Amino acid sequence: MVAPGAMPRFWSLESLHTAAADGGTESSALVDDNGSEEDYSYEELCQATPRYLQPGGEQLAINELISDGSIVYAEALWDHVTMDDQELGFKAGDVIRVLEASNKDWWWGRNEDKEAWFPASFVRGYIRQCRKHTGMFTAAQLSTIFGNIEDIYKFQRKFLKDLEKQYNKEEPHLSEIGSCFLQHQEGFAIYSEYCNNHPSACIELSKLMKQGKYRHFFEACRLLQQMIDIAIDGFLLTPVQKICKYPLQLAELLKYTTPEHSDYNDIKAAYEAMKNVACLINERKRRLESIDKIARWQVSIVDWEGPDVLARSSELIHSGELTKISKQGKSQQRTFFLFDHQLVFCKKDLLRRDILYYKDRMDMDEMELVDAEDGKDKDFNINVKNAFKIINRATDEIHLFCAKKQEDKKRWMEACENERRRVQEDKEMGMEISENQKKQAMQNARKSRHGKIKGDYNGCPMPPPHQSLHPIHQRHITVPTSIPQQQVFALAEPKRKPSLFWHTFNKLTPFKK
Repeated sequence: MVAPGAMPRFWSLESLHTAAADGGTESSALVDDNGSEEDYSYEELCQATPRYLQPGGEQLAINELISDGSIVYAEALWDHVTMDDQELGFKAGDVIRVLEASNKDWWWGRNEDKEAWFPASFVRGYIRQCRKHTGMFTAAQLSTIFGNIEDIYKFQRKFLKDLEKQYNKEEPHLSEIGSCFLQHQEGFAIYSEYCNNHPSACIELSKLMKQGKYRHFFEACRLLQQMIDIAIDGFLLTPVQKICKYPLQLAELLKYTTPEHSDYNDIKAAYEAMKNVACLINERKRRLESIDKIARWQVSIVDWEGPDVLARSSELIHSGELTKISKQGKSQQRTFFLFDHQLVFCKKDLLRRDILYYKDRMDMDEMELVDAEDGKDKDFNINVKNAFKIINRATDEIHLFCAKKQEDKKRWMEACENERRRVQEDKEMGMEISENQKKQAMQNARKSRHGKIKGDYNGCPMPPPHQSLHPIHQRHITVPTSIPQQQVFALAEPKRKPSLFWHTFNKLTPFKK
């Protein structure tokens, strides 16, 4: 029976009695099926019905509505497949009438012609509530905080369903799950975007949490949605933890799987595949840090010409001074910067040796490295020492370089070989930095540069050179399972030794006092 004048209520499970923490200026709306709204601010809920903000408060509020004669409907957010007659099966988007909500875990409801229990745990969520409050969150803020977490959720649902199909409930030891990881290994790449964005999400969230209304809002969401007692930053860390734990879990599974098992080879391949996924995510994260430093370096160079260095490169391989000799025997002292795909050379200012002028660059994809013996060189007809050549394979143009010391020459030749190897590894790993990320790095660098007074400019240190990496299949740091989850991602990154290049680049910084 519906009480006289009572209107049926229609809500999604996650939107029942949510509140905005804004001190009354922003309200959350409870929308019924006729489009009308009842608005409650966080402050009003605290004063009028503080019990709603306690664990279990949501079902109390729903039961009061039902007792008052209101008809309460809920929209399912997830599929619920069951073989039990006492449970209500439904699909995401189905409408369920809530008849009883006294139990915090299971509610009693009606779907079509059947009444049965259904799980109240389908009520969880932050992001949809945030989107409702445009006065509190801009689209850019939500994009920064949550990243592509919804894409990850969709991928994980599909992965979980396929994984469950491979699980043998009757004889678990005969399950074959390795092929499922191999089937979805390309899909796991979406975690890279989320992990790279995670530091920015933490920064943005930290800024918001300095204001009481945001702290109260997120806590109200958690309490009213009956989520476990973890702050929102803990929930946002979960995808990062998950992708880093897969290799550890597969390693444990492989450890206890005999070579004779039908799934052994697939588990072994899945372990290697997930190691590579974790490695790629870590490498992309490091590259994003690198491109920010490269962008700041470029805007400090005077008279820069041509495309941005980030148009083709994402890391510095080596740098230092060399003497470049022309066919006419003319020598030029230049400072060279070897990036992946290109070699940039600059000239020091005659008076201010800490100022660099852009002079030219070479496309390393077209070049071949050749050693030059000490003595008279047949191509240039001059005596050389500690020299090497870079030859353009397309035009046969020869570039001759001389180092001050034999060890300097050796380092440069190793660096050039290393540059070719890394370019190939990047291709094999699928290492790419999006055009949008490169553009953003350059915009940030120019904005930062423009905002500095010339006399107070402290310079932009160059990124340290890429440390030598193992072959792709070995790029994995094994982490003991006893380490807390919060530390897994940080520990999964390869540690880098302090670089001597920081000192060198500080010397070359323009306008430094």
